[in-house]
Amino acid sequence: MTLNLDEYFNAYASDYSYYKGGSWCYEDGCLYRGLIALFGASGNRQWFSHMKRLVDGQISDNGELRGYSIPEYNIDHILPGRALITLYKADPQPRYRKALDHLLRQLQSHPRTSAGPHWHKLRYPHQIWLDGLYMALPFKVEYAALIGDNALVDEALDEMLTALELTFDAPSGLFRHGYDEERLQAWANPQTGLSPAHWARSIGWLCMALADTIEIAPSSEKRDALSQWFASLLGRLEALRTADGRWLQVIDQPQLDGNYAESSATAMFAYAFIKAARLGVKNGDAAVGIKALTSLEENALKPNASGRIVLQDICCVAGLGGFEGNYRDGTPAYYVSETLRDDDIKGVAPLMMAHAERLLAMVGVSEQTARIAS
Repeated sequence: MTLNLDEYFNAYASDYSYYKGGSWCYEDGCLYRGLIALFGASGNRQWFSHMKRLVDGQISDNGELRGYSIPEYNIDHILPGRALITLYKADPQPRYRKALDHLLRQLQSHPRTSAGPHWHKLRYPHQIWLDGLYMALPFKVEYAALIGDNALVDEALDEMLTALELTFDAPSGLFRHGYDEERLQAWANPQTGLSPAHWARSIGWLCMALADTIEIAPSSEKRDALSQWFASLLGRLEALRTADGRWLQVIDQPQLDGNYAESSATAMFAYAFIKAARLGVKNGDAAVGIKALTSLEENALKPNASGRIVLQDICCVAGLGGFEGNYRDGTPAYYVSETLRDDDIKGVAPLMMAHAERLLAMVGVSEQTARIAS
């Protein structure tokens, strides 16, 4: 069966059902990021139309977002707001601006660690997760640029730099999934507050956060510092690839029983390597990213039992802590125990983004800039 990614992505978006029944959530936001990336790289308005149709189905005429509540203080809910920015730039409807302001108000009052970065969620107090850096900080920088708030840009860059310092595991040169400043969680190291393992997708979220923030933020010493962190991480990641160019679920433990090449993280890293090369970040290497993307096409995009092409080997979900007897201890064994789910959006959306970056690598940045401007 010949694989055509555009056909696969178009069918996926056409048939997409809201991840949580229509309630505003980061999973849908991942799809919106993928569709925006495809539109920016190709100029094909079908991708924009899919995104607009889905976002408009979650927002009322007065800017209320379906199922969204500020007092929940869930950092994940910020991510789909980046699609609202794209829509507002294209068509400045008041409802888009009102919805954006709801999200900004959440960030203005969202609880913070003593060091500055936001808690991951209200129900995960005093904790920073790498996931949350992608969910909130590129939005904060992008919206700040839209409204001309330079102080907000500076705040976001400070948060990112602080979070990098707190989650960095110097002996490995990698980052840990979570940090608990109070050392209250069973998963938290009593000395460092860090979780026990290097989960590939959490580092993938971080890579995408760095790539997008560096792209959006104006030139500054803080942006340069982020680029240095990113370059160092990319150099480490290149050494951890599998023989076919992918990355493992527990990224630095190839001998771990049950470890496997995980598709969402691989797509995220493919995006990061290709985009970093475009942005001029040291150790960005389009060839590394394209090899990973090609490996996914050859090894993970396969027909399922009904003959439909699906993206396989996606970890459905993984986290830290929890309640009611379902405590996630963050160990390597825990991460390889989580369920796999074909075609989960957390894998398909980064695949869209990586493919878009591959297109840009082929056509050149100047042509991409002209498309977006039009």
